[in-house]
Amino acid sequence: MIRRDTDGILRVEAPMTLENSCLLLLAGETALQTALQAGDKECILELSGVAGVDSSGLAVLLAWQRFCRARDAWLCLAGAPENLRSLADLYGLNPLFEWTRA
Repeated sequence: MIRRDTDGILRVEAPMTLENSCLLLLAGETALQTALQAGDKECILELSGVAGVDSSGLAVLLAWQRFCRARDAWLCLAGAPENLRSLADLYGLNPLFEWTRA
């Protein structure tokens, strides 16, 4: 669902949809906690492996962002599928995230 590369990047490799949002939320918090314990203060989530997304995926991203900020860390979203960015734009959430293409 989420794996941490040797370079510290967290790769989300599951649909970000209602069907698996609870599992994804917990898996993400576990992965983020591991990254933070390793000393990372900027957590990069690579999202190019996300096959499907709905509004619950945005809720998960917001929860992960709160998780990081509560621990004085920063969340950066990389390689987000265009439909995720469009959905964030539709709900006016784009300014709340740090997006990068890399």
